[in-house]
Amino acid sequence: MAAIDELKKLLREDIKQLEQLGGVLASEKSLLKSSDVDGLESVTQEKNRLLASVRERAKQKIHVLVQMGFNPRNGQPSTFIRSAGIEELTTLWQDAENRLKACQRLNQVNGRIIGHLQQRLGRLNEIFRGCSDQAKLYSSSGQSSAVSHKTVLASA
Repeated sequence: MAAIDELKKLLREDIKQLEQLGGVLASEKSLLKSSDVDGLESVTQEKNRLLASVRERAKQKIHVLVQMGFNPRNGQPSTFIRSAGIEELTTLWQDAENRLKACQRLNQVNGRIIGHLQQRLGRLNEIFRGCSDQAKLYSSSGQSSAVSHKTVLASA
């Protein structure tokens, strides 16, 4: 019974911090849109702190689940928890999982914003170099770059 109580405690802490992480990711999105570099730095530090805490608790949860009889080779932890028949534990697990998925979606949106900002910066860089009208080549990762970026003009 102590293992179940420990798992519930860990899940409650996950839910609390994943809620905080969702707020941090929403703040990050607005800071990305406004290009607030100083704000992004502090938000990134907070995000990293929360993620480290969530990762550490994930390890603790696996240890507790193993104490409860879970074998990682036999399936997902969520299936094991549902089969335990403890409704409060199942509800907490599902709530934490839903919040984690919401954070993942927010993070993907922020990643796309960063990708667009990188593309915009690349186009500006090409304009500054004077090669915005030149032919482009594509790398194996799908990134495009002007032909003149590959040409060495001089070497020492």
